[in-house]
Formats: sequence, structure tokens, C-alpha cells
Amino acid sequence: MKTLMTIAMAIALTSAVSLAAAPTHDYVGVSVCKMCHQTAKNGEQFQKWQASKHAQAYKTLLTPEAAKIAEAKGIKGKPSEAKECLECHETGYDVAAANLGPKFNKEDGVQCETCHGAGKDYMKMNIMKDQKLAAANGLVLLSVKDGSAQKFCETCHNKKSPTFKGFDFAKMWAQIAHPVPSK
Repeated sequence: MKTLMTIAMAIALTSAVSLAAAPTHDYVGVSVCKMCHQTAKNGEQFQKWQASKHAQAYKTLLTPEAAKIAEAKGIKGKPSEAKECLECHETGYDVAAANLGPKFNKEDGVQCETCHGAGKDYMKMNIMKDQKLAAANGLVLLSVKDGSAQKFCETCHNKKSPTFKGFDFAKMWAQIAHPVPSK
């Protein structure tokens, strides 16, 4: 029993040290991503995001309808300040201010870095050209094939959401897909 307890404590300590040593990447904001991701060569990804509901996600929390929903759910205060709402309507809602770059704007809603990870360390062209290097520097690559995209989307698009009416992943993915065109 004592040996088991020692092993468990060693594992817990190792896990805690690993978590503490995990790199923290800084968020730059969609206006920085836009610089490279608005051209036809790159699939006009910024414009696709801008036309999406994700771009308006934070702004919906400022509406009278959002206030009614929050009140009905027992959420105290403004929806635009409530953790329960922000965790799905704002990129970086729980990130320290020191990790939010000068061009980062929470009012941009669910922006690039929500899905692709904080971008400061992978945004340089030489890093972005090497997908493995970009991933090592914080780029998150979600995939439909391995199910990671659907699993990630469903962290917000689920029954926990007070306005959930079902989620057809394939249909919604088609609306937000923004691949880089083949050369």
C-alpha cells in the first residue's frame, strides 16, 4: 500500500511539474492573422471568418436577448462579463492580460486563435511554412478526418448552451471551412 501511495504521489508530482513547464503562447488577435490570411492565395480566410457568426459571438452577449437568457439561467451580471457565456463567445476569456497582445480585441469574438491556438510564436512566415515547426510553436491543427474538429466544436455547440437546438457538424463545418487553395 505504501509503495502504491509513493508511486501515485510521484506521478502526481511529475504531472504538476509538466503542466507548470508547459509553454504559454501569447495571443495576437485576428487583426494580426488578417495580414496574411486575407489574400486569394491563402483562401480569403479572414473574409470567411468575418462573414461568420463566430465573428459576432461576443457582440451577441451585448444584446437584450442575451441578458434575458442569462437571467433565465441564473447568471448574475452582464452576459459579456460572465464566465459561463465568455467561455464560448470570447477568445482568450481566461487568459492573463500579459498574454494578450496589443492588437488583441476580445470583442472580435470567436476568432482564429480560438481554434488554432495563440499565434505569437507561430505567426512568422518561416515557421508557418513548416507545419511541424508551427505546431511545435502552438499552432493547433484540427482535422475532420480524425474527429478532432468535431470534438473541439462540440465543446461549445452542445446541450450546455442555452440556445442549443442541435448541431449538424458537417453542415456547420461546410459554412466555416477555410482551406488554403491547392497550388
